[in-house]
Amino acid sequence: MIMMYTFRSQSFAVAIASLVALSACSNASNTSNTSTPASTSASSSTEQSAHSGHSSGKKININSAILSELDKLEAKLGVPALSTKIQASRPYGSPDELVSKKVVTQEQFDQIKDMVTIEDVVLTGEAKDVDYMTKMGLMKGHLLVAKELLDLQKADQAEPHIGHPVEEIYTDVEDQLQERNVKDFKNTLVSFQDVVKSNSKDANKMATNYKESMQAVDGAIQALPETKRQSPQFVLQVINGLLDVASSEYGAAIANGKVSAAIEYQDSRGFITYADSLYKNISAKMAKEHPEANKAIASSMSDLKTAWPTATAPAAPVKTPEQVSQLIKTIEQNSQKVVNGSNNTTKS
Repeated sequence: MIMMYTFRSQSFAVAIASLVALSACSNASNTSNTSTPASTSASSSTEQSAHSGHSSGKKININSAILSELDKLEAKLGVPALSTKIQASRPYGSPDELVSKKVVTQEQFDQIKDMVTIEDVVLTGEAKDVDYMTKMGLMKGHLLVAKELLDLQKADQAEPHIGHPVEEIYTDVEDQLQERNVKDFKNTLVSFQDVVKSNSKDANKMATNYKESMQAVDGAIQALPETKRQSPQFVLQVINGLLDVASSEYGAAIANGKVSAAIEYQDSRGFITYADSLYKNISAKMAKEHPEANKAIASSMSDLKTAWPTATAPAAPVKTPEQVSQLIKTIEQNSQKVVNGSNNTTKS
Protein backbone atom coordinates (compact mmCIF):
# COMPACT_ATOMS: atom_id res chain seq x y z
CA MET A 1 0.00 0.00 0.00
CA ILE A 2 1.30 3.46 -0.89
CA MET A 3 1.78 5.41 2.31
CA MET A 4 0.70 9.01 1.58
CA TYR A 5 -0.75 10.94 4.50
CA THR A 6 -1.57 14.50 3.47
CA PHE A 7 -5.01 15.02 4.95
CA ARG A 8 -6.10 15.74 8.51
CA SER A 9 -8.47 13.17 9.96
CA GLN A 10 -11.61 14.09 11.81
CA SER A 11 -13.37 10.79 11.13
CA PHE A 12 -11.38 9.06 13.86
CA ALA A 13 -12.86 11.70 16.15
CA VAL A 14 -16.33 10.54 15.11
CA ALA A 15 -15.40 7.00 16.06
CA ILE A 16 -14.13 8.10 19.47
CA ALA A 17 -17.20 10.25 20.03
CA SER A 18 -19.31 7.20 19.30
CA LEU A 19 -17.40 5.05 21.78
CA VAL A 20 -17.79 7.61 24.53
CA ALA A 21 -21.42 8.21 23.61
CA LEU A 22 -22.19 4.57 24.35
CA SER A 23 -21.91 5.20 28.06
CA ALA A 24 -24.40 8.02 27.71
CA CYS A 25 -26.96 5.60 26.31
CA SER A 26 -27.42 4.08 29.76
CA ASN A 27 -26.03 6.78 32.03
CA ALA A 28 -27.50 10.23 31.44
CA SER A 29 -25.07 11.85 33.85
CA ASN A 30 -22.27 11.26 31.35
CA THR A 31 -23.81 13.28 28.54
CA SER A 32 -21.56 16.26 29.22
CA ASN A 33 -18.60 14.12 28.19
CA THR A 34 -19.71 13.40 24.63
CA SER A 35 -18.68 15.38 21.60
CA THR A 36 -19.80 18.89 20.75
CA PRO A 37 -20.50 18.96 17.02
CA ALA A 38 -19.23 21.69 14.73
CA SER A 39 -22.63 22.31 13.23
CA THR A 40 -26.25 21.23 13.51
CA SER A 41 -25.86 18.85 10.60
CA ALA A 42 -22.73 17.37 12.13
CA SER A 43 -24.59 16.94 15.41
CA SER A 44 -27.24 14.91 13.69
CA SER A 45 -24.63 12.74 11.98
CA THR A 46 -22.70 12.12 15.19
CA GLU A 47 -25.78 11.22 17.22
CA GLN A 48 -26.94 8.81 14.54
CA SER A 49 -23.54 7.14 14.42
CA ALA A 50 -23.53 6.75 18.18
CA HIS A 51 -26.93 5.11 18.41
CA SER A 52 -27.49 3.30 15.13
CA GLY A 53 -25.82 0.13 16.38
CA HIS A 54 -23.20 0.19 19.06
CA SER A 55 -20.52 -1.43 16.96
CA SER A 56 -20.87 -0.46 13.32
CA GLY A 57 -22.35 3.03 13.46
CA LYS A 58 -19.12 5.06 13.52
CA LYS A 59 -19.06 7.26 10.45
CA ILE A 60 -15.86 7.55 8.43
CA ASN A 61 -15.11 10.94 6.88
CA ILE A 62 -13.92 10.03 3.39
CA ASN A 63 -12.41 13.49 2.91
CA SER A 64 -10.09 13.37 5.90
CA ALA A 65 -9.80 9.84 7.31
CA ILE A 66 -6.37 8.36 7.88
CA LEU A 67 -5.67 5.11 6.07
CA SER A 68 -6.30 3.05 9.20
CA GLU A 69 -9.88 4.29 9.20
CA LEU A 70 -10.37 3.86 5.46
CA ASP A 71 -9.17 0.29 5.87
CA LYS A 72 -12.51 -0.45 7.52
CA LEU A 73 -14.15 0.12 4.14
CA GLU A 74 -11.49 -1.93 2.40
CA ALA A 75 -12.08 -4.80 4.83
CA LYS A 76 -15.86 -4.51 4.49
CA LEU A 77 -15.80 -4.76 0.70
CA GLY A 78 -12.73 -6.96 0.32
CA VAL A 79 -11.26 -4.64 -2.31
CA PRO A 80 -7.44 -4.49 -2.20
CA ALA A 81 -5.89 -0.99 -2.04
CA LEU A 82 -9.33 0.64 -1.76
CA SER A 83 -8.08 2.91 1.05
CA THR A 84 -5.43 4.45 -1.18
CA LYS A 85 -7.92 4.80 -4.05
CA ILE A 86 -10.38 6.67 -1.81
CA GLN A 87 -7.65 8.98 -0.61
CA ALA A 88 -6.37 9.66 -4.14
CA SER A 89 -9.82 10.74 -5.39
CA ARG A 90 -10.42 13.45 -2.74
CA PRO A 91 -12.15 15.79 -2.22
CA TYR A 92 -15.73 14.55 -2.25
CA GLY A 93 -18.76 16.83 -2.26
CA SER A 94 -20.97 14.02 -1.03
CA PRO A 95 -20.48 10.35 -0.13
CA ASP A 96 -22.10 9.15 -3.37
CA GLU A 97 -19.26 10.72 -5.33
CA LEU A 98 -17.41 7.53 -4.45
CA VAL A 99 -19.55 6.06 -7.24
CA SER A 100 -19.43 8.96 -9.71
CA LYS A 101 -15.64 9.10 -9.38
CA LYS A 102 -15.54 5.34 -10.01
CA VAL A 103 -13.87 4.56 -6.71
CA VAL A 104 -16.50 1.91 -5.98
CA THR A 105 -19.46 0.51 -7.85
CA GLN A 106 -23.04 1.37 -6.90
CA GLU A 107 -23.46 -2.12 -5.47
CA GLN A 108 -20.35 -1.67 -3.31
CA PHE A 109 -21.45 1.80 -2.20
CA ASP A 110 -24.80 0.43 -1.08
CA GLN A 111 -22.89 -1.82 1.33
CA ILE A 112 -20.93 1.04 2.93
CA LYS A 113 -23.16 4.09 2.54
CA ASP A 114 -24.18 4.01 6.21
CA MET A 115 -20.50 3.95 7.22
CA VAL A 116 -19.34 7.10 5.40
CA THR A 117 -19.76 10.84 5.72
CA ILE A 118 -18.12 14.12 4.71
CA GLU A 119 -19.00 15.86 7.98
CA ASP A 120 -16.61 16.77 10.79
CA VAL A 121 -17.09 16.94 14.54
CA VAL A 122 -15.34 18.81 17.33
CA LEU A 123 -14.62 16.84 20.49
CA THR A 124 -14.74 18.12 24.05
CA GLY A 125 -14.42 16.69 27.55
CA GLU A 126 -14.01 12.94 27.98
CA ALA A 127 -14.37 12.22 24.26
CA LYS A 128 -11.49 14.55 23.46
CA ASP A 129 -9.24 12.93 26.07
CA VAL A 130 -10.09 9.43 24.83
CA ASP A 131 -9.40 10.51 21.25
CA TYR A 132 -6.04 11.98 22.26
CA MET A 133 -4.95 8.94 24.26
CA THR A 134 -6.08 6.57 21.51
CA LYS A 135 -4.01 8.41 18.91
CA MET A 136 -1.00 8.25 21.19
CA GLY A 137 -1.74 4.53 21.52
CA LEU A 138 -1.73 4.13 17.75
CA MET A 139 1.70 5.78 17.67
CA LYS A 140 2.93 3.39 20.35
CA GLY A 141 1.57 0.40 18.49
CA HIS A 142 3.32 1.39 15.28
CA LEU A 143 6.62 1.88 17.09
CA LEU A 144 6.33 -1.38 19.03
CA VAL A 145 5.94 -3.50 15.91
CA ALA A 146 8.66 -1.48 14.16
CA LYS A 147 11.06 -2.38 16.98
CA GLU A 148 10.19 -6.06 16.65
CA LEU A 149 10.96 -5.95 12.93
CA LEU A 150 14.21 -4.08 13.47
CA ASP A 151 15.26 -6.74 15.96
CA LEU A 152 14.61 -9.29 13.21
CA GLN A 153 16.89 -7.31 10.86
CA LYS A 154 13.91 -6.35 8.68
CA ALA A 155 14.41 -2.59 8.43
CA ASP A 156 12.54 -2.42 5.12
CA GLN A 157 9.40 -3.76 6.82
CA ALA A 158 9.93 -1.61 9.93
CA GLU A 159 10.27 1.70 8.08
CA PRO A 160 6.56 2.14 7.14
CA HIS A 161 5.55 1.63 10.77
CA ILE A 162 8.04 4.29 11.89
CA GLY A 163 6.65 6.57 9.22
CA HIS A 164 3.00 6.14 10.21
CA PRO A 165 3.18 8.13 13.48
CA VAL A 166 4.75 11.18 11.86
CA GLU A 167 3.11 11.00 8.41
CA GLU A 168 -0.34 9.84 9.39
CA ILE A 169 -1.07 10.65 13.03
CA TYR A 170 1.07 13.56 14.21
CA THR A 171 -0.61 16.19 12.02
CA ASP A 172 -4.00 14.95 13.17
CA VAL A 173 -3.13 15.39 16.84
CA GLU A 174 -0.83 18.42 16.60
CA ASP A 175 -3.44 20.93 17.80
CA GLN A 176 -4.14 18.83 20.86
CA LEU A 177 -0.43 18.59 21.64
CA GLN A 178 -0.19 22.38 21.62
CA GLU A 179 -3.32 22.76 23.75
CA ARG A 180 -1.87 20.36 26.31
CA ASN A 181 1.52 22.14 26.32
CA VAL A 182 3.35 19.06 25.04
CA LYS A 183 6.76 19.81 23.60
CA ASP A 184 6.90 19.29 19.85
CA PHE A 185 8.42 15.90 19.07
CA LYS A 186 7.82 15.61 15.34
CA ASN A 187 11.54 15.99 14.60
CA THR A 188 12.28 13.13 16.99
CA LEU A 189 10.03 10.84 14.97
CA VAL A 190 11.44 12.10 11.68
CA SER A 191 15.01 11.47 12.88
CA PHE A 192 14.17 7.87 13.74
CA GLN A 193 12.57 7.37 10.34
CA ASP A 194 15.56 8.90 8.56
CA VAL A 195 18.00 6.61 10.38
CA VAL A 196 16.06 3.54 9.31
CA LYS A 197 15.65 4.79 5.75
CA SER A 198 19.41 5.28 5.50
CA ASN A 199 19.97 1.59 6.21
CA SER A 200 22.19 2.53 9.10
CA LYS A 201 24.21 -0.31 10.57
CA ASP A 202 24.70 1.58 13.81
CA ALA A 203 22.63 -0.48 16.21
CA ASN A 204 23.29 1.90 19.11
CA LYS A 205 22.03 4.89 17.14
CA MET A 206 18.95 2.95 16.08
CA ALA A 207 18.23 1.96 19.67
CA THR A 208 18.73 5.54 20.87
CA ASN A 209 16.34 6.93 18.28
CA TYR A 210 13.72 4.32 19.16
CA LYS A 211 14.05 5.08 22.87
CA GLU A 212 13.75 8.82 22.28
CA SER A 213 10.67 8.35 20.12
CA MET A 214 8.94 6.16 22.69
CA GLN A 215 9.85 8.55 25.49
CA ALA A 216 8.39 11.44 23.49
CA VAL A 217 5.08 9.63 23.00
CA ASP A 218 5.03 8.60 26.67
CA GLY A 219 5.63 12.22 27.63
CA ALA A 220 2.66 13.26 25.52
CA ILE A 221 0.50 10.65 27.23
CA GLN A 222 1.54 12.02 30.63
CA ALA A 223 -0.12 15.31 29.70
CA LEU A 224 -3.31 13.57 30.80
CA PRO A 225 -3.95 13.47 34.57
CA GLU A 226 -2.55 10.35 36.22
CA THR A 227 -5.91 9.62 37.84
CA LYS A 228 -7.43 9.40 34.37
CA ARG A 229 -4.60 7.26 33.01
CA GLN A 230 -5.13 4.83 35.90
CA SER A 231 -8.92 4.78 35.64
CA PRO A 232 -10.34 1.52 34.25
CA GLN A 233 -13.36 3.39 32.92
CA PHE A 234 -11.14 5.72 30.89
CA VAL A 235 -8.52 3.19 29.82
CA LEU A 236 -11.15 0.70 28.63
CA GLN A 237 -12.52 3.32 26.24
CA VAL A 238 -9.02 3.79 24.82
CA ILE A 239 -8.57 0.03 24.52
CA ASN A 240 -11.85 -0.21 22.64
CA GLY A 241 -10.65 2.45 20.20
CA LEU A 242 -7.40 0.59 19.58
CA LEU A 243 -9.18 -2.73 19.14
CA ASP A 244 -11.61 -1.18 16.69
CA VAL A 245 -8.76 0.01 14.47
CA ALA A 246 -6.91 -3.29 14.90
CA SER A 247 -9.97 -5.19 13.74
CA SER A 248 -10.27 -3.14 10.55
CA GLU A 249 -6.54 -3.45 9.83
CA TYR A 250 -6.65 -7.22 10.31
CA GLY A 251 -9.67 -7.50 8.05
CA ALA A 252 -7.85 -5.53 5.36
CA ALA A 253 -4.82 -7.82 5.71
CA ILE A 254 -6.68 -11.04 4.94
CA ALA A 255 -7.87 -12.04 1.48
CA ASN A 256 -8.75 -15.45 0.06
CA GLY A 257 -7.65 -17.22 3.21
CA LYS A 258 -4.17 -15.69 3.13
CA VAL A 259 -2.37 -12.79 4.82
CA SER A 260 -2.09 -10.73 1.66
CA ALA A 261 -1.11 -7.38 3.21
CA ALA A 262 1.75 -7.69 5.69
CA ILE A 263 1.71 -4.01 6.68
CA GLU A 264 -1.91 -4.15 7.83
CA TYR A 265 -1.23 -7.40 9.69
CA GLN A 266 1.70 -5.75 11.46
CA ASP A 267 -0.29 -2.58 12.20
CA SER A 268 -2.98 -4.61 13.91
CA ARG A 269 -0.39 -6.59 15.86
CA GLY A 270 1.12 -3.37 17.21
CA PHE A 271 -2.26 -2.00 18.28
CA ILE A 272 -3.23 -5.25 19.99
CA THR A 273 0.13 -5.38 21.76
CA TYR A 274 -0.30 -1.91 23.21
CA ALA A 275 -3.97 -2.47 24.07
CA ASP A 276 -2.92 -5.58 25.98
CA SER A 277 -0.26 -3.64 27.89
CA LEU A 278 -2.83 -1.00 28.82
CA TYR A 279 -5.14 -3.68 30.14
CA LYS A 280 -2.41 -5.25 32.22
CA ASN A 281 -1.90 -1.88 33.91
CA ILE A 282 -5.51 -1.86 35.14
CA SER A 283 -6.02 -5.59 35.57
CA ALA A 284 -5.48 -5.53 39.33
CA LYS A 285 -8.19 -2.90 39.76
CA MET A 286 -10.45 -4.77 37.38
CA ALA A 287 -9.97 -8.04 39.26
CA LYS A 288 -10.89 -6.33 42.51
CA GLU A 289 -13.72 -4.07 41.35
CA HIS A 290 -15.14 -5.97 38.36
CA PRO A 291 -14.06 -9.62 38.70
CA GLU A 292 -16.48 -11.09 36.18
CA ALA A 293 -15.73 -8.49 33.53
CA ASN A 294 -12.03 -8.90 34.17
CA LYS A 295 -12.25 -12.65 33.67
CA ALA A 296 -14.12 -12.30 30.38
CA ILE A 297 -11.86 -9.55 29.03
CA ALA A 298 -8.60 -11.21 30.06
CA SER A 299 -9.66 -14.53 28.54
CA SER A 300 -10.74 -12.95 25.26
CA MET A 301 -7.59 -10.81 25.08
CA SER A 302 -5.39 -13.88 25.61
CA ASP A 303 -7.19 -15.73 22.83
CA LEU A 304 -7.12 -12.66 20.58
CA LYS A 305 -3.35 -12.30 20.75
CA THR A 306 -2.84 -15.74 19.23
CA ALA A 307 -3.94 -14.31 15.87
CA TRP A 308 -0.54 -12.58 15.66
CA PRO A 309 2.05 -15.29 16.44
CA THR A 310 4.98 -13.24 15.12
CA ALA A 311 5.75 -9.78 13.77
CA THR A 312 6.29 -11.28 10.33
CA ALA A 313 3.01 -12.35 8.81
CA PRO A 314 2.30 -16.08 8.48
CA ALA A 315 1.25 -17.36 5.07
CA ALA A 316 -2.18 -18.34 6.39
CA PRO A 317 -4.03 -16.50 9.16
CA VAL A 318 -4.31 -18.18 12.54
CA LYS A 319 -7.76 -16.70 12.98
CA THR A 320 -10.29 -15.43 10.48
CA PRO A 321 -11.30 -11.76 10.55
CA GLU A 322 -14.68 -12.90 11.83
CA GLN A 323 -13.11 -14.71 14.76
CA VAL A 324 -10.98 -11.69 15.61
CA SER A 325 -14.01 -9.43 15.33
CA GLN A 326 -16.04 -11.65 17.68
CA LEU A 327 -13.32 -11.66 20.34
CA ILE A 328 -13.03 -7.89 20.11
CA LYS A 329 -16.79 -7.58 20.37
CA THR A 330 -16.74 -9.63 23.57
CA ILE A 331 -14.05 -7.38 25.04
CA GLU A 332 -15.91 -4.23 24.05
CA GLN A 333 -19.25 -5.44 25.42
CA ASN A 334 -17.77 -6.36 28.78
CA SER A 335 -15.66 -3.24 29.05
CA GLN A 336 -18.68 -1.10 28.22
CA LYS A 337 -20.46 -2.60 31.22
CA VAL A 338 -17.65 -1.24 33.37
CA VAL A 339 -17.67 2.15 31.65
CA ASN A 340 -21.40 2.35 32.32
CA GLY A 341 -20.96 1.40 35.97
CA SER A 342 -22.30 -2.13 35.77
CA ASN A 343 -20.58 -5.29 37.00
CA ASN A 344 -22.42 -7.54 34.57
CA THR A 345 -20.60 -9.31 31.76
CA THR A 346 -21.47 -10.44 28.27
CA LYS A 347 -19.94 -13.61 26.93
CA SER A 348 -19.46 -14.56 23.30
